[in-house]
Amino acid sequence: MLRLAAVGLVGAISAAAAAQTVISYSRAHDSASLRDSQGVASAPGAQQAVDVAATEPAQGAAAQVVKAADGHYWAEANVNGHEVKFLIDTGATAVSLTTDDARRLGLEPASLDYNAKVITASGPARAARVKLDSISVAGAQVRDVDALVIENGLQTSLLGMTYLGRLSQFEATQTGMILRP
Repeated sequence: MLRLAAVGLVGAISAAAAAQTVISYSRAHDSASLRDSQGVASAPGAQQAVDVAATEPAQGAAAQVVKAADGHYWAEANVNGHEVKFLIDTGATAVSLTTDDARRLGLEPASLDYNAKVITASGPARAARVKLDSISVAGAQVRDVDALVIENGLQTSLLGMTYLGRLSQFEATQTGMILRP
């Protein structure tokens, strides 16, 4: 029992140290590996098989998302002309929508083809592939974004790599995240 507690303490310290580092992603460095990936996303994300190859780079101006009191980066995005609140999840291969957010975007969840299998924080779930016309976070816009609608088990929509990977760069610091088209 004492050994388990020590392992947990080391893990917590490591996580805290990692949270204090600056995470920087540059498409110029990692785009080839992203195109080849088959998608593993971390909790609360999902394991997803979605092609993340960019067809058109992002446009617009750099955007900054302030780190919330809960330690996460929450983005208010304009998706196909509608507002959607996303948890930015660099471990999620794809933008993932709850059925409620999909419905607000004009998609009918009951009519979608849930032929992809995913793992969410709540366990296994089915997902439907969709294409979003555009996602814009404070001016950093990406068009023709591949996304998933998660049938069950997703508490909040996730802004994953099918959006983030099309940016020229994103950078997370202790206080905010900068999204550069």
